[in-house]
Amino acid sequence: MSECAILIKDLHKTYRTGFWLAKKKSLFGISLEVKKGEIFGFIGPNGAGKSTAIKVLAGLLRKDSGEVLLLGKEPSKAESRINLGYLPEQPYFYDSLSGYELLKFYGGLSGLKDSLLEERISWALKLVNADADWIYRRLRTYSKGMQQRVGLAQAILHKPELLILDEPMSGLDPLGRRDVREAILALNKEGSTIFYSSHVLSDVEAISHRVAMIIDGKISHTGTVEEITKETGRNSLEDVLAKEVSRAVP
Repeated sequence: MSECAILIKDLHKTYRTGFWLAKKKSLFGISLEVKKGEIFGFIGPNGAGKSTAIKVLAGLLRKDSGEVLLLGKEPSKAESRINLGYLPEQPYFYDSLSGYELLKFYGGLSGLKDSLLEERISWALKLVNADADWIYRRLRTYSKGMQQRVGLAQAILHKPELLILDEPMSGLDPLGRRDVREAILALNKEGSTIFYSSHVLSDVEAISHRVAMIIDGKISHTGTVEEITKETGRNSLEDVLAKEVSRAVP
């Protein structure tokens, strides 16, 4: 258990939607383990349950049943977030602040102060290639790439042991994707475990130690890229995903 950063066993999650609050099942007993020190990719088509699972991990949604542990602690407990960094797919920031002011605010919430806070801000901005003059502009003027860089910087300010990222490369140009990939690799080299979802499967293949594929709320494959492609007789994760989605279509 000590070597496990994320443990999910038989996780179920149901929503209530529409005027009549009808039940809609999102996760059907998924199970997976992320080992400490891994870069773990979480992939699947839109609506497969990736963001739902991540929100359960981050403590933003409550599970129906099953077991979920982050570094041995339940997400419902505040102490589970001490060593956790989180970036949602669509982060919302106070757009009247500058990127620098935002980082000072979140750094303070993480308990960083004075020279240590300034040191961490400089370190994080350099890591995500955001140590530029635009960091002092208002957030409302930022492009998608700038917002992603600042969002990642705030998630890593306290140097978390575990980092959970929901679509960190979404909407980025090739240079932005490269910066995020390199930041993930650098953070992992410094000791962070990274669990992230992505639709950019070439990037997943390039940087992930292991991958889990989710289809219609169920885990269909888990393993290294080589293991999954060999098991399925496919040439790439994109080919595997396309085949799995075609099977799932009624």
